[in-house]
Amino acid sequence: MGLYHNRPTVADIRAQKGKRQLSMLYVDTPEEAAAAAAAGIDMLSIIDPVWTPEMREAAGSCFVQVGLLYGQLVTAEDYQRAAHRVMQIGGDCVYCASNFNTIELLASDGIPVVSHVGLIPSKATWTGGFKAVGKTADSAVQVFEHVKRLEQIGAFGAELEVVPDRVAAEIAKRTNLVLLGMGAGPYADAQYLFAEDVLGYTPGHKPRHAKTYRNFRSELDRLQAERIAAFKEFKADVDTGTYPAPEHSVAIKDDELAKFIAAIDG
Repeated sequence: MGLYHNRPTVADIRAQKGKRQLSMLYVDTPEEAAAAAAAGIDMLSIIDPVWTPEMREAAGSCFVQVGLLYGQLVTAEDYQRAAHRVMQIGGDCVYCASNFNTIELLASDGIPVVSHVGLIPSKATWTGGFKAVGKTADSAVQVFEHVKRLEQIGAFGAELEVVPDRVAAEIAKRTNLVLLGMGAGPYADAQYLFAEDVLGYTPGHKPRHAKTYRNFRSELDRLQAERIAAFKEFKADVDTGTYPAPEHSVAIKDDELAKFIAAIDG
């Protein structure tokens, strides 16, 4: 563990490469972050718009990657300012899918940067949409070259998404980047899933690599039905005059009310 806080440092995470698989979850709420910390999850991914001191506290001893949103941030200075801000809140590294120059700028400023290779959702049009990347030798070489370029410019790690497992194994052996695998088989350095997939409330399509451990969708649907029913009952009470009842109102003594009326009428 690092000496300057109570959670793993970049050096600690790097030291695990090749020794054991790290666990990583993308979370959206303090409740999810706290649950991940209590479960002993190694790393969390949290996007900047929801990254707050409350989230840092909830994340406990988890190493947190804070996602800088591609497209909302544009210039290198945008990214640099945002990166320093999220690190000051207690981020342990930042995720940046911008260009090599921006990544290199952040890394040269001492900010640990994770980027993205393989299927990059924000740039998927270049690789044919939301499908696996690296299934041919030429495509796999391009993924490897991307990894090596990130390594050369000082990145700390890369999300390795939907790449054949044996390609991921060969790349992992040939880079010092920490590879965060999403659908990249058992040979990356971490296994990364979204909390919504793990908990079973993913809207729409669920990725092939996702594994669901609980059915929160049915519980959320039940709670929504209960929410609607409660609101209907409230409306019915208002419509019929059942609410508010005397116990929901503040009483006043008759003589005080008479004095009040006399005062305002006088």
